[in-house]
Order: sequence, then structure tokens, then C-alpha cells
Amino acid sequence: MKSSDELFNEGCRLIGLDIDVAIERFERAIEQKPDFCEAHANLGMLLQKKGMLARAEAALRISIAIRPTPEALSNLADLLAETKRFFEAEACYKLSLALNPLPATFSNYAVLLACLKREAEAEACFRRALALSPDNPHTRFNYAYLLLRQGRFEEGWPNLEARHQNSINVPDLPFRRWQGESAKGKSFLIWPELGLGDEIQFSRYVPKLKKAGASRIVLVCREPLLPLLETLEGVDEVRPASAGVPKEPFDFWTMPLALPGHFGTQIDSAPYLFPLQERIEKWRGRITGKKKIGLVWKGNPQHENDECRSLASLSMLAPLWEIDGISFYSLQKGEGEREAEFSPLPLVHLGGEIVDFADSAAILSQLDLVISVDTAIVHLAGSLGIPCWVLLPEFKTDWRWLKDGTDSPWYPSLRLFRQKDGWESLILEVREALRALP
Repeated sequence: MKSSDELFNEGCRLIGLDIDVAIERFERAIEQKPDFCEAHANLGMLLQKKGMLARAEAALRISIAIRPTPEALSNLADLLAETKRFFEAEACYKLSLALNPLPATFSNYAVLLACLKREAEAEACFRRALALSPDNPHTRFNYAYLLLRQGRFEEGWPNLEARHQNSINVPDLPFRRWQGESAKGKSFLIWPELGLGDEIQFSRYVPKLKKAGASRIVLVCREPLLPLLETLEGVDEVRPASAGVPKEPFDFWTMPLALPGHFGTQIDSAPYLFPLQERIEKWRGRITGKKKIGLVWKGNPQHENDECRSLASLSMLAPLWEIDGISFYSLQKGEGEREAEFSPLPLVHLGGEIVDFADSAAILSQLDLVISVDTAIVHLAGSLGIPCWVLLPEFKTDWRWLKDGTDSPWYPSLRLFRQKDGWESLILEVREALRALP
């Protein structure tokens, strides 16, 4: 029979190879040696990765009770922060740092402080982390979010580039990545970012790249954006990402979120995307009424903050139906579509028939207002210059909406509603704003 140390060592070797087998090895090591501190700590770490948070917490607490190590305390703090037990998490981070001021712990503690809106303390922690590990991409990326949220764009963009270090999302392309060299007479391939909203928001920089002298710009995007982005000024060709890496050579490649760092934060107020006339005709006659308002209450369920930024259900918007004379239209795609189809609230569900963002743009152009949680439809409305009210969560509000204010420097047609005391009070605020409309 293998000893507890042999089982532990096997588990350590398997951490990056087979998490389930690694967990089994640590559990067997603990069976033989119940006070095996390191085995409890590693077991807790892996259970947390698997989302088994109650078991993970128990394992980490046993490890800390046997011998408090900075790593176990930091892992427990991360878990507590994930479950929004912020003040318990802060205590654990402080204990961990007192034992060993590790840069990763400073970085994670800074994220917690930023979530608690203690931004000066968060920045001090990020700076401590960077002083200890200047090029850590995780720290630089999170620090960028803090800076951008404060509107410190010129400091934020360079740090945001750390998002691509060691990232599988960086394409393996046989030509140079653009670092801001002269664009005059050069050909460019623009590769998509992760979020559809990111692609819409930062496609605004394509015309600037063309005006800087780029001879040819090919924009790669996800298929639902294809016909919409073809309306963008300055783009020579739009291709689907599904087509893969192009065979022809380009002088440079870049990504949309890298462009503001090269051009500076130049934000124009004019719309830069446009609905297609044939799509407008497709939807004409489907959208009628004195006040026509589109609704989106759920975003991408895979988003890291979706639990906070999406509404639990359409029924939470029920107070809006107390205002007479409004025709509501559901633009909801994916999660929430079935709810829209069978809702007792009177609304027309168009989402199930929407094929792509060109359809959405045509529908938006015929509405008086869109009310939406923070998702790609908000960016679409802003890029078209369509009035849109954005319902923002209190926890981890995205950096692009800044830390306060009711307007957006990126999109003049947007009005921001910031949650302070839960969704219910925010929706009542929206109801009163609707009531005040002429």
C-alpha cells in the first residue's frame, strides 16, 4: 500500500493533468494521515476549482486549524470573496499577508477592495503586488479595470494588454502584431475579442485606423455581427471568425481593445454603425404603438458576473407595466426566451425570430427606447445612437460605465441606472423615469 506521502506526491503531479484523480489521491492521503496539513490545503484548492465550495471551505479550514499557512489562508479568502463573504475574506487576506506578503495575495486582496469600492486601498494593494512582481499579467489586468473604471484611460490601456499574456485567445498569426507603428500604406487584420459588446464598442476605432493611412483593413468577427459590421466606415472586408486564419499576408494584426491604446481615448459622439434598409423593411409593421420600448433582462449566462448583472426573471420588470400607453417588445435571446414566450405580462416576443445583430439593429431603429441589463444590446443601441436605459448591478459594475454618473462617455444616447439597494428599488426608479417621459 502506498504511503500518505506517496499519495500526496502523486496528487501534486496530477493537479494540472487530472483534477479528479488528484482529489482522490489527496483524500486517500488524508485517510491515512488525518492531520496532513498540505493534503487538506491542496484538496480544498482543487474542490474550489470544481465549484464544490462547501467541501472546499471545510478542507481549507481543517488545513488552517492544523497549521495556518499563507497559501491556505489566501485560498480560503478567495473562496469567501467568491461567495460574497467579503469581511471574512478580508480578515483572511490580512492574516495571509502578515505571514508572507505574496504578490498574488496582494493582487486578490486588491480585487476584493475594488469590489467593496475602497478604490484608494485597492490601488495601493495593486501597486504593492506590482512592486513584487512587475509583469504579472493577472495583476496588471485587474489593475487596468480599476484605472479604466476611474476614467484613467491612458494609464489603463497599457495594463489591459496583459489580458493576452499566456492567453489561448491570442491567435497564432504569421505576421506582426501592431505596436503603434505608422499605419500608412499598411494592411491590417483585426481579430475578435471575447465579448460581442467589446467588438461593437471598439469597432469605432476602425475608421481612425483607415484615416491614419491603412491601405486595407479586414475585420474578423463572430457570425452574428457580420452584416452589421459591414456598415462600418473604413472597413474593406468583414469575415467570420469561423473561416479561420487567413492565408493571404498582412502587414499587421491587432485586436479591437488594443486600438484605443494606440490612438488615445478618442471618443466620437456620432453613431458609427447603421441598420440595413432591407432589414428595416423586414420588421416594419411588426412594431407599432405610441411608445415602443424594447426589453432585455438577461445577458450571457457564461459571464463571470452574470448572477449579479442579469435579472432573475422577466417578472421583476412588472412595475413597468403600470405605465399606460406603452407597447413592450422582448429582444431577449437565449436565456430567458421561453420566459418571454409564456409571460403573463403583455409583450411581443421578437427575440426568437432575431437571426443576427443586423436584425436587432433594424428593430432598435423602430423603437423609442430600449431598457436592458448590461449586455451586447446596450452597445448596439449606443453605436446606433438609439436611446437606451442601462440597468447596472452594484457588484462588479463593468469598467466601461465608470464608477458613477448617469451618462456614458462612449455612448451619448445611453442613460445609466445604478443599483444601490437591490433590483427592486432600481426598477421602481426606472418606472418613475418612464412615467416622466413626455
